[in-house]
Amino acid sequence: MKEYRTVSKIAGPLVFVEKTEPVGYGELVNIVLFDGTVKRGQVLDTSDEIVVVQVFETTAGIGRDSGIRFTGETIKMPVGRDMLGRILSGGGKPIDGGPEIVPEKRLDITGAAINPYARGSPSDFIQSGISTIDGMNTLVRGQKLPIFSGAGLPHNNVALQIARQAKVPGSKEAFAVVFAAMGITREEANAFMQDFERTGALERAVVFLNLADDPAVERIITPRLALTTAEYLAFDLGMHVLVILTDMTNYCEALRQIGAAREEVPGRRGYPGYMYTDLACIYERAGIIKGKKGSVTQIPILTMPGDDITHPIPDLTGYITEGQIVVNRDLHRKGIYPPINVLPSLSRLMNLGIGKGHTREDHKKVSDQIYAAYAEGNDLRGLVAIVGKDALSERDRMFLEFADLYEDRFVRQGYDEDRTIEDTLDLGWDLLSALPVEQLVRIDRELIAKYHPKFKKEGAPQG
Repeated sequence: MKEYRTVSKIAGPLVFVEKTEPVGYGELVNIVLFDGTVKRGQVLDTSDEIVVVQVFETTAGIGRDSGIRFTGETIKMPVGRDMLGRILSGGGKPIDGGPEIVPEKRLDITGAAINPYARGSPSDFIQSGISTIDGMNTLVRGQKLPIFSGAGLPHNNVALQIARQAKVPGSKEAFAVVFAAMGITREEANAFMQDFERTGALERAVVFLNLADDPAVERIITPRLALTTAEYLAFDLGMHVLVILTDMTNYCEALRQIGAAREEVPGRRGYPGYMYTDLACIYERAGIIKGKKGSVTQIPILTMPGDDITHPIPDLTGYITEGQIVVNRDLHRKGIYPPINVLPSLSRLMNLGIGKGHTREDHKKVSDQIYAAYAEGNDLRGLVAIVGKDALSERDRMFLEFADLYEDRFVRQGYDEDRTIEDTLDLGWDLLSALPVEQLVRIDRELIAKYHPKFKKEGAPQG
């Protein structure tokens, strides 16, 4: 293996090497320091005269006398059945004190795009145990459904609760969770590990932890390592895998940092112009392949800078993914957990995974009626702030009270409370029973007669 000593410049995590043999994009590089220490890097850009290498660790100690060796290989993730229950670094190395992973395969972390013709249509309901998701914005197996949050909100607790509780009701098939955390503090990492170990969820999980003081370059490969692991578990071992990626904002900040070091022309708010393509390469690795047993479902989590949903990161994510779950600061201030606001939230694949044969026949109608009643009650809060509650009609007061009741009973639930879909729908009917039957305009009379608490006891409604 040839060794070059032609380092011309070091900028941030990048090393510029002059006049080398032809090398490929993404090729692994070993950098040998004067004391014999070896650091790893990857080819980021290549031309006839200059090769740009991004270093996975710090560039401290690298100088003009450092040796550069091109390995001819790309980054590969060692994968095997014994990965479940392991905690790995953002670079894929075990950090739980256990042995090295004995690989059954070594897979390229960039993955292969799923042929659109080979994609199966998602249709299996995933029960998260959280009413605002299961009842109002249902997650379907093979979907990519992000959580939009803000700084200081409990999105990581929501993610852990989903990781712990997610299941496909009635299914005996193997279910696994791949949890990848990017740019988190050591305190958050300890909280994640303690929660996984406390609840026993680690037994069916693979955890990747990239800390805030780890190199930004490592943050770029962490989600790719996680998704490569998920694809192996899903399409080689036939498991159904839920991938949780937190926080995609930290990932995009790392992209921006590396783009600035490469002196690229910035796009919106300084982020690279190719950020849409880069995010799509991650999000589109969710799905189902016809003829294969497994599936990959994604829940990326991102914190919106300044709670701005039009910021480039949530904006581009919304174009690529199939809806969003929005964590709300106002609900959090009221002490409501999980503070999920269903009004701006959306699951575009919800209708494929609910109804008779999936959840229950009344699911869609109950969800629509609750949404309409809560939206009306929430709008009336703005009116009350101007004219006062006394100026409202009796009907308006009823919907105003419904909004409060909905937040207090339906949205609010315990961190360890795992509600079945039947519990969630029955709770929805209990809430709707606070409204007169003539106001339930989105629900068929047959369903009201069958499920409404009042008529289950007294018989069918009149009219």
